[in-house]
Amino acid sequence: MQTSFSELIKGDTPVLVDFYADWCGPCKQQAPTLKQLADRMGDKLKIIKIDVDRSQSAAQKYQIQSIPTLILFHKGKVVWRKSGVQSLSALEGLVRPVM
Repeated sequence: MQTSFSELIKGDTPVLVDFYADWCGPCKQQAPTLKQLADRMGDKLKIIKIDVDRSQSAAQKYQIQSIPTLILFHKGKVVWRKSGVQSLSALEGLVRPVM
């Protein structure tokens, strides 16, 4: 069963959304950090990637101006949003309080 994006971000589990593009160098830099974060957080955090070229409507809805842009959702609300490459420690510090 596939869950829709709106259902996913309304859940009790925080969702970190990575708005990226395949051609974006900084997005490629961010990917290993997100993998490490996923490994550390396990099922307490969902991380999903949205390609802004393939999902232009989502990029417009969340007013993505630059990539990578990371948005943390919890129970349907935007908890945190930042553009540019983020460190593992910064991401962990942001995610832990909403878990």
